[in-house]
Amino acid sequence: MPRMQKISSCLWFDGHAEAAAAFYVSVFPDSRIDRLMRSGLDWPGGKAGSVILVDFTLAGQSFQGLNGGPQEPFNDAISLAVNCEDQAEVDRYWAALTTDGGAPVQCGLQAAYDGP
Repeated sequence: MPRMQKISSCLWFDGHAEAAAAFYVSVFPDSRIDRLMRSGLDWPGGKAGSVILVDFTLAGQSFQGLNGGPQEPFNDAISLAVNCEDQAEVDRYWAALTTDGGAPVQCGLQAAYDGP
């Protein structure tokens, strides 16, 4: 079984993550869509059953596409998605990344870094 990449870049899309991932996968060799995560409920960016997150691989490198709109359109900003073994690992990273004023959000799913 291949080892899961520890940190992946997460790209923010305004409702087009699945289409973007499919396009990127069609361009680069050793690429595939690995997983689609769908919403169980209606949410501001879509309806129940719509894709929220796409895990995909481009030339062997893992990425995520997040349908986070419509508040912010796609841009050149990224987030880092960290695959953790357990809640203790999440808590350790959460504490380290928010020490200097990171914004508190649900369960450490997102941490702000304004460093150099």
